Amino acid sequence: MTRLPEEEHPNKAFGWAARDISGVLSPFKFSRRATGEKDVAFKVLYCGICHSDLHMVKNEWGTSIYPLVPGHEVVGEVTEVGSKVKEYKVGDRVGVGCMVGSCRSCNECTNNLENHCPGMILTYGAKYHDGSITYGGYSDTMVADEHFIVRIPDNLPLDAAAPLLCAGITVYSPLRYYGLDKPGLHVGVVGLGGLGHMAVKFAKAMGAKVTVISTSPNKKKEAMENLGADSFLISRDQDQLQAGISTMDGIIDTVSAQHPLLPLIGLLKTHGKLVLVGAPEKPLDLPVFPLLQGRKMVGGSLIGGMKETQEMIDFAAEHSIKPDIEVIPMDYVNTAMDRLLKADVKYRFVIDIGNTLKATSY
Repeated sequence: MTRLPEEEHPNKAFGWAARDISGVLSPFKFSRRATGEKDVAFKVLYCGICHSDLHMVKNEWGTSIYPLVPGHEVVGEVTEVGSKVKEYKVGDRVGVGCMVGSCRSCNECTNNLENHCPGMILTYGAKYHDGSITYGGYSDTMVADEHFIVRIPDNLPLDAAAPLLCAGITVYSPLRYYGLDKPGLHVGVVGLGGLGHMAVKFAKAMGAKVTVISTSPNKKKEAMENLGADSFLISRDQDQLQAGISTMDGIIDTVSAQHPLLPLIGLLKTHGKLVLVGAPEKPLDLPVFPLLQGRKMVGGSLIGGMKETQEMIDFAAEHSIKPDIEVIPMDYVNTAMDRLLKADVKYRFVIDIGNTLKATSY
């Protein structure tokens, strides 16, 4: 007989969960495992809302397991550590990003690429080592192996730190890996949402000249005055595209909707790199001849390993890089999801779990 979620593990927990493909979230009682010898347990204070949460609550990728507690931009304060935990103590400021486990023995894991491990375990909606289903950060507590815990530097506000654990690492990692982190390079950023605005901030901090590429002319002022982009290119304007041909060393493409790649490839210099970090549901057209002419590259990137995620958080703290956020109460989450669907947020919702998620929600 299947046990109820609140009886599966010894530690009681509560949060908000989606029960079906409507994606509507409501209060949910469940449980967390006892803190193991290498585990870190923490009180969740803030959790960012990622666009993938929206896909997952509605099972748009076909992998969701209900009831589903979303949230993989989770930060808070340590309440308990296992006997063999070395790096953390009670009271530390910590976070958990998109994953809470991996095999720890394959080639990817031994090279700090746990995010590419075939056995990588997602923070929510996945099967953990013990066979139980993982629940995310729209909840009051979190527990994870210390290897998958990130330390949040003291000078980084916790609410602003949350989105860095997904949106931040998603753009930081490709800037580093594809060599677009050198001062003086010209980097394009396609799309000015949760990912795009972080790409602008990180690329600028690395010393790049940054051009925002957007279909929305009304985002020009925001991109240049508030986010510090050097220039703005309207991708539907043929004259602007023509003027930008062969001017960029690399482009970080954050768009998750269908869009043409040919104009973007044209903006690249010889040996330029177009890196996709958005996840459109349908395949994109990839014209080959423009890649041959100029030996250009189209690549992808998916979050980052744990070592690099810590490096990213430390870099953000050192350079005062913070996402632009709108902090919301827990019971606003369904409205926030509706707004996110319409791109009506600058640029990341963060749920104030610590102050607004109450057991009395029941």
